[in-house]
Amino acid sequence: MPSVAPYDFDELVEAALFLKGEPVFALADGTVRFPAGGERTVEAHAGGLLSARLDPAGGRLITGGEDGRVVAVTSDASVSELASIGRKWVNRVAAGPSGVVGFAVGRSAFVCFADGKVKEFAQQRTVEDIAFAPKGLRLATARYDGATLFFAGTDSAPTELEWKGAHIGITFSPDGRFLVTSMQENALHGWRLDDGRHMRMAGYPSKVKSWSWSAKGRWLATAGAQVAVVWPFAGKDGPMGKPPLELGLRGGDIMVTSVACHPTEDMAAIGYADGMILAARFADQKEALLRRGGKGAVQTMGWDASGSRLVFGSETGEAGMVDITG
Repeated sequence: MPSVAPYDFDELVEAALFLKGEPVFALADGTVRFPAGGERTVEAHAGGLLSARLDPAGGRLITGGEDGRVVAVTSDASVSELASIGRKWVNRVAAGPSGVVGFAVGRSAFVCFADGKVKEFAQQRTVEDIAFAPKGLRLATARYDGATLFFAGTDSAPTELEWKGAHIGITFSPDGRFLVTSMQENALHGWRLDDGRHMRMAGYPSKVKSWSWSAKGRWLATAGAQVAVVWPFAGKDGPMGKPPLELGLRGGDIMVTSVACHPTEDMAAIGYADGMILAARFADQKEALLRRGGKGAVQTMGWDASGSRLVFGSETGEAGMVDITG
């Protein structure tokens, strides 16, 4: 049976992850906590934290907040400001290649280059989310009625990808062939980028607020249903015409609220609205219990590089680290 080291915070945990093997938790109150070996707390944002994402290439946590700042937090608990936009809220952040960071403020996406230069990409609609392609300095934004693609290092015209509805999240496939958005309408939508062909992934009872690509990018695991819905992306057509895997069904109306694919194996951690966490393997759908449950829905999860430990955080501030080696 896996062992769980519990932590308890007073705020919603926006992101749980590892920095150089150390568990780190970004909280909605604007603080970042390093609880192992005597808790350290750093204040990343005054007023509140709105977005937090791992920069795996840079080994740092990127956050945006209500104070209009974008900051980087490293494993030694140091905080450095990357950009400041005044009194406007930084709603989304993303890490790109070569130390580049993107962030969204209102109807603009910004790219902060490693040399400190900041470039603005204005749009007609509010930028709901941003993501970088895995290769090349290409930025994608989610907006109402579709997505927009920019080559951040040039002044070339953007590419518009249209689909009616509110697109609230965005991600590239790890091979860069597909772009996928989550929608307010309880669905995913995607585009095959070489020809713009559409992919619609519907049937969710609630919005998809958590997703995770598998180690080799062959699968996209998603929350938003009573199971983890795992779409196949191995072929040239992605999930078009193929049914998804459905993992972790427990019965009743208990919803999957968070997913995190293992860094090396085709399996995923599945977090639920009641705080339970399971692990499920894609090949045979075999399951293992990682955590029995808690006081609130699992909000976020993250594996360490070896895939032997998993951190998690909940809406109620419950958090912890699971050692799956026992």
